[in-house]
Amino acid sequence: MKKLLLSLFIFTASISVAQTTVIDSILSGGIYRNYRVYVPAAYNGTTAWPLVFDLHGYTSTAQNEQLYSNFMPIADTAHFIIVYPNGTLLSGQPFWNAGFGATVNDIQFISNLIDSISAQYNIDANSVYSCGMSNGGYMSHTLACELNNKVAAIASVTGSMTVLQKSTCVPNRAVPVMQISGNADGTVAYTGSTTSLHIDTLVKYWSVNNNCNLTPVFTAVPNTNLTDGCTAEHYVYSGGDMGSSVELYKIIGGGHTWPGSPFTIGVTNRDFNASLMIWLFFRKYHLTQFTSVNELASTTDFSVYPNPASDRITINSKDLGLIQLFDVNGEMILETKSKEIDVASFSKGIYFVVITTDKSRGVKKFVKM
Repeated sequence: MKKLLLSLFIFTASISVAQTTVIDSILSGGIYRNYRVYVPAAYNGTTAWPLVFDLHGYTSTAQNEQLYSNFMPIADTAHFIIVYPNGTLLSGQPFWNAGFGATVNDIQFISNLIDSISAQYNIDANSVYSCGMSNGGYMSHTLACELNNKVAAIASVTGSMTVLQKSTCVPNRAVPVMQISGNADGTVAYTGSTTSLHIDTLVKYWSVNNNCNLTPVFTAVPNTNLTDGCTAEHYVYSGGDMGSSVELYKIIGGGHTWPGSPFTIGVTNRDFNASLMIWLFFRKYHLTQFTSVNELASTTDFSVYPNPASDRITINSKDLGLIQLFDVNGEMILETKSKEIDVASFSKGIYFVVITTDKSRGVKKFVKM
């Protein structure tokens, strides 16, 4: 599909936006699927940038979600690329198949889309995330269950997880999750239903999966806006495996809405910006830090010796490409093409060696004595 560059000029009483968005499509599962990509002006391809998926709700569209969540100003300053995919139709309305019994494979679509966008842009494969509104939040939880080999962390705004999905979800690793829900949501009830989990149950599920402290740190979000009709509470379940956590923003009196959105379509919390909080949550987590629980698929066969090491390590590989070293928190601490690496100054602990070539990628763990 030929790419189109569209300049959108949206004027309302409360917002004025001028932006350029790339529209494209890929073939996935025998269906042409279209999507929108927002690339900040600062992107020049020389540095690998994080990739954030923002999934629309049921009956909505990628274009609506782009404007409603308004991640663009944050991406401009924080330097990440955002993709807004479109779901397929269910009863004539756009939706995501987050375990709802339809035949379309949206997990495959998102996986294919990650690969396609990574081929077009310089994407940091360790920093791919997904969030979404309502049905898009359900789909993000689905990706946490089924695609966590590519998606490092997720966030759900007014979404949940189906009861059936919980029974079949086997994450095999800790997955950082942020949940944002209003306790007066009339569409996805905070207290759950016969098909969807109570939000507290959902948060506990991920906290247990991640081995987090089940007693959260509670903070009342400052009530800076006295006219929005609601307040917010923040719960942090920390101390999970490999530094993971689960966070809940509970909007007291809040509806089926995105806090901080430039558009008001119901009781919308104005005490914090959900998009900003989601990004600040995402940026703490990188896929590499969880490889001790579920190692990334390794197609580049190599070894690291000695292991454990005290002063120096040697990389033994037939296909030696770009070598990156990450600490246990997923922070890159070294990038080189040399197979001899001095680690004498490294602190004691676990590290990961990632080798990336034009055709493959591999990960190995080593211990600094």
